[in-house]
Amino acid sequence: MGPSRYAVCELSVVPMRKEPSDKSEMVNQVIFGEIMIILDENEKWYFIELMHDKYQGWIDKKQISPMNEILPGKALIVTSPLMAVKNWSQGFSFLPAGAMIFLKNATTITTGLSEFTATEDEIKHATAKADIALASMMFLDTPYLWGGRTLMGIDCSGFSQIVFRMSGISIPRDAYQQAEIGDDIAFVEEALTGDLAFFENAESKIIHVGIILSQKETAIKSIIHASGKVRIDKLDHQGIFNEETKQYSHKLRLIKRVRV
Repeated sequence: MGPSRYAVCELSVVPMRKEPSDKSEMVNQVIFGEIMIILDENEKWYFIELMHDKYQGWIDKKQISPMNEILPGKALIVTSPLMAVKNWSQGFSFLPAGAMIFLKNATTITTGLSEFTATEDEIKHATAKADIALASMMFLDTPYLWGGRTLMGIDCSGFSQIVFRMSGISIPRDAYQQAEIGDDIAFVEEALTGDLAFFENAESKIIHVGIILSQKETAIKSIIHASGKVRIDKLDHQGIFNEETKQYSHKLRLIKRVRV
């Protein structure tokens, strides 16, 4: 291909698929305002790479908007559960937590292609930086969805990525990628709210991640994670203990502290 081609998501959320087919596995979701590089295409699909975390997959051409250049400056992050904005040509759009917006002025949101409006107070409230603990609790009881990144359905690493984004911290998409960043925490007792705990399968592969909530210096912590739904369970040096089943559901591999 020639020079880089870009695209932006102007819908609330669209699926990213493993292969260029509606029947293919959804590996991720692209949410409003996220910008991507178009790497390849066929008649109906673009193969793209997201700018913020380099994640790659296939997107239906009808669901994103190609653009020649990207907007300068830093995006604001939507931190309210759902933000309503007015698109004068199409009515209201509803932006999920974690959506990325650029301001043209105090009341106008632009993607570089389209403009949306909200009041200055609404924008200020909806983009206030969120505390990790409060942001994570916003998703409590959200159903688990493989590849999901919104309140309508979310997976474990999508949950940690969006919560950290709402708190002003950018981390990779998948659990094994998130485990490669940050500082190691040697003991559960030393873990603080906002630390990430990672869990392994029988083959020692990292397959799950959750956010530690408890700040007390004890051997048992609380962890919020997406497993069936976003839930809070106990965490100790062995792993996650499910009070309902009275069993350990995940084996602890390591704990990381991610700094701004």
